[in-house]
Amino acid sequence: EEDYQDDAEQLYDWLIRPALAEFASREIKTLVIVPDGALSLIPFSALHSGERFLIEEYALGTVPSVSLTDTRKTDREDSRMLLSGLSEARQGFLPLENVGNELRNIAATGESMILLNEEFTTENLEAEFRKQDYDIMHLATHAVFGDSPEDTFLLTYDGRLTLDGLDRLVSLKKYREKQPELLALSACETAAGDERAAFGLAGVAIRAGAKSALATLWKVDDAAASQITEEFYRQFMTKDSSKAEALQNAQKKLIGQEEFGHPVFWAPFLLIGNWR
Repeated sequence: EEDYQDDAEQLYDWLIRPALAEFASREIKTLVIVPDGALSLIPFSALHSGERFLIEEYALGTVPSVSLTDTRKTDREDSRMLLSGLSEARQGFLPLENVGNELRNIAATGESMILLNEEFTTENLEAEFRKQDYDIMHLATHAVFGDSPEDTFLLTYDGRLTLDGLDRLVSLKKYREKQPELLALSACETAAGDERAAFGLAGVAIRAGAKSALATLWKVDDAAASQITEEFYRQFMTKDSSKAEALQNAQKKLIGQEEFGHPVFWAPFLLIGNWR
């Protein structure tokens, strides 16, 4: 697990170091990455200068295409959050013991509704989206990426929310006054080495009308995921941080902890789409 350092430094030397003088002259604080092919699998936050990780120097956003990304600044006033997830073992999947506290701690940062365990059903999600305008949708559950759309899903209490189901949910809001700001996925189990993984659910969210998505490149530790997402919302909802800066500060918080300092815990988190 420690042999990432050489590769992280080599990639930094190839991709980042040649532009450092330009970044400095323009006082750049946020880098927006448009990855192609295999670069979609690389956690850019873990690139290393030899002294520090890239995320310690710059906030990072990832976009499939700059021209197709809504780059307007986020309006956080009156934002409502729909927070949902599973902490119990369901359908052969292990419990996610930190999810209950994660949702409650996020709820403390703004106006919110929680659907936890038996309340976390596709029917309840749809009912909430029909009756209320939610700007942020947070799903703390297992996500599985299979070889077909039917085998790719988010686990709910009583079933599975497929990509088509998620598309329908998010697009319920598409034609109202405000687009959904963010769809966030935490505690996800994604197919390692499959570049569809982080971009699969995130792509659906953005195609259906959400401005941005928070997703992971690989299966994440439940406790680390909870810490990252809680700090992300605290930074984004209660301070004047952009989404990219909020994620940067959350990742830096984990880097500073002995228990979660290794990139395996914090590097898989990507902010895809609008970074402001």
